[in-house]
Amino acid sequence: MSDSIDRLLQEPVSFLACSGPEEDIAISSRIRLARNLTGRPFPAAASAESRQEVCDLVSAAAAESGALGCPDCFTFNPGEMSEVDREILLERRLASRDFLENPEGTRLLVRSDESSSIMVNEEDQLRIQTLRPGFQLEAVWKEINELDDELGRKLDYAFDERLGFLTCCPTNVGTGMRASVMLHLPGLVMTGQIGPTIQGVNKLNLAVRGIFGEGTDNRGNLFQVSNQSTLGESESQIIERLNMVIRQLISHEKNARQMLLERDQFSVYDLVGRSYGTLRHAYKLSSEEALKSLSGVRLGVDLGLFNSLDLKLVNTLFLAINPAHLQKMAGRELTGSERDICRASLCREKLKQV
Repeated sequence: MSDSIDRLLQEPVSFLACSGPEEDIAISSRIRLARNLTGRPFPAAASAESRQEVCDLVSAAAAESGALGCPDCFTFNPGEMSEVDREILLERRLASRDFLENPEGTRLLVRSDESSSIMVNEEDQLRIQTLRPGFQLEAVWKEINELDDELGRKLDYAFDERLGFLTCCPTNVGTGMRASVMLHLPGLVMTGQIGPTIQGVNKLNLAVRGIFGEGTDNRGNLFQVSNQSTLGESESQIIERLNMVIRQLISHEKNARQMLLERDQFSVYDLVGRSYGTLRHAYKLSSEEALKSLSGVRLGVDLGLFNSLDLKLVNTLFLAINPAHLQKMAGRELTGSERDICRASLCREKLKQV
């Protein structure tokens, strides 16, 4: 039985809670683990029957182990969902683009607060994910490691003593782990330091991507920083290296913001004020313009320039202004122009309340 998106939308999104450390710059921390089952073909080579069997095996393992809070977790069958409902799963960072574009024979299991989930039959048979607010990689690793162990006691993972966990793509062999932190870096962008910073991060064998991962741009000055290698290092070593780089990036961003305030504070105030004015008074807003303005307002909140506007509201708008969420709120498909009008109306309404 597949759950409805409507029930999911009634629950708060845990990674937007603004309860994590360094939340002014680090929005969220996420770890994904790639796993496959012994003796079964990987999804790309599997028959429809085999893919369905894997879906049922993973669902049964989750139910028997209590993983994800099952049986009270959400269960989605993307092949039975509308395109808009599938897009909501992407916008809420519960599913990948590849997963949703090939929905037949797939399943998605989600903890009720959306902090953990499992994509079944994406590139690998299991893509296990845990997501927390702020900069909390160690806590995320502890949580996902326990979840992985719970499932591993019920499922026979494909594992090689020399290579580690076996995956569809060779770049994931070993730990099968991708750890990332979502950062808001307007200071580095405004001071022109973001290009050299990204180049430096890439030299450390880490990747810098946009808000929805690989192949996406950095709209809203939001950047995901993640490990690229999964073989030759333990999970703890990967997290330690990523932690070190994230701390340096947070420090650089704070220094860049301070430099902007010392050199030309009124340009910063003007950016924040214009961003707020756009969101508060515009009647049409494109996704790009809304994200840019929300980035400016979020910077203003971080700098203490607002008395009653908090990060949780800004973070919530970062999610709510996305196309699928707008269409779900409207109860119908919207043209691009209609989405721009609804997006502006939503921002005006939410900011009117503060």
